Amino acid sequence: MGKKLDSITPKLKGFIEKQKMFFVGTAANEGWVNVSPKGMDSFRVIDGNKVVWLNLTGSGNETAAHLLRHNRMTIMFCAFEGRPLILRLYGTAEIYHPRDTEFHQYVTLFEENAGARQIIEMDVDLVQTSCGMSVPFMDFKAERTLLNDWANHKGREEMKVYWRERNMESIDGFETKIVDNQ
Repeated sequence: MGKKLDSITPKLKGFIEKQKMFFVGTAANEGWVNVSPKGMDSFRVIDGNKVVWLNLTGSGNETAAHLLRHNRMTIMFCAFEGRPLILRLYGTAEIYHPRDTEFHQYVTLFEENAGARQIIEMDVDLVQTSCGMSVPFMDFKAERTLLNDWANHKGREEMKVYWRERNMESIDGFETKIVDNQ
């Protein structure tokens, strides 16, 4: 049976640390709702009510655009092996870019990655568990290295060019403030 909690318990933190992927949901007051799958070792629980994740460069930048307009966010984890469980974290989030002090405070929690474009810090207001009994079993094979390989090949300076060309606004035309001159 599902539960609502005020914070992430040590048991739930352990569950989070074992997950290979999570999903991020955001929405502005208007426009499209975005749900993004995230992988790799890019999520950290700071304490029972604060988490951070390393947002890597992608073809879009919807999460950042939405958070600048309405800073609510939902993060969901699913158990694909072992006991069934769905875990949702609800709260508000801030975006930190490489130009921000907070980015440099948190980025050291992760392996170096040329594609690192933002750190998202979320204050967790509500933790909800639900059964997950219809989530299928899936076996983890390996991390995909394509994104890291691509980013490392480009390097930081070419990544900034990519951000200007592809990550400046959302599909709804909302600014992302990914580069300094926005």
